[in-house]
Amino acid sequence: MPISQGDTLPDATLMRLGAEGPETVELSSLTKGRKIVLAGLPGAYTGPCTEAHIPSYVRTIGDLKAKGIDDIVCVIVNDPFVAKVWGDTTGAAEAGIHILCDPEGTFIHALGLEFTAPAVGLIDRSQRFAMIVDDGKVSLLNVEPDGGVCNVSAGETLLETL
Repeated sequence: MPISQGDTLPDATLMRLGAEGPETVELSSLTKGRKIVLAGLPGAYTGPCTEAHIPSYVRTIGDLKAKGIDDIVCVIVNDPFVAKVWGDTTGAAEAGIHILCDPEGTFIHALGLEFTAPAVGLIDRSQRFAMIVDDGKVSLLNVEPDGGVCNVSAGETLLETL
């Protein structure tokens, strides 16, 4: 059963590329006592992720923070090397958006928000979603009904709800 509004996030160890190479990040270190946007994206360099989803957060990060959001965390089912370059090329890293990896999809499966689309080579990826997490609890969850678009999970949509 997928996670829903009011639920507590499951524990998760995610990854990123640090100065010394791949490193782990406990998601709880980013959520405890904080209010964040947590977004799931199918994958780096996919069209809607690169052309719509990440840019929506780059455009709105300042306004989201002005409304009480501490951080924006995007989780992709990719490796940390790809995530680092993607974060740099999209402007997400420069904007202060955290791109974290769930290489095996463990966290995404724990959320119940995985999908597979073999025809386009996406196996065990994340559905496109955005949630507002307040001290580890989901206060808003928007899952795109069609993963090929970015509407309810866009930064502008979240901004309207705050």
